[in-house]
Amino acid sequence: QVQLVESGGGLVQAGGSLRLSCAASGNIFSINRMAWYRQAPGKQRELVATITSGGSTNYLDSVKGRFTIARDNAKNTVYLQMNSLKPEDTAVYYCNADVRVVPTTTRNYWGQGAQVTVSS
Repeated sequence: QVQLVESGGGLVQAGGSLRLSCAASGNIFSINRMAWYRQAPGKQRELVATITSGGSTNYLDSVKGRFTIARDNAKNTVYLQMNSLKPEDTAVYYCNADVRVVPTTTRNYWGQGAQVTVSS
């Protein structure tokens, strides 16, 4: 079994910054793609940022230049640095990872979610 535990959410004023962390633990051989999603009230979950095991990144257009995804492979941890936050960034943020539990088997896991609230 694999667990993804998120931390770092909270309440911040518009223009402020927050850093989310997501640590994976359990039966891990290696981790491929890691990502952050978010879901605002009444809206569908959307992909915010992804990072491959080699460090290649992609971002949702609306967060480009403000958010940075990074990972520490030695710690099986992914981060999301969020700067210049806007009220429309308010959502529950979820960590997601493609975990190779044995060399021939990859499974997808979700974190429990972290609330980010940006006040105007």
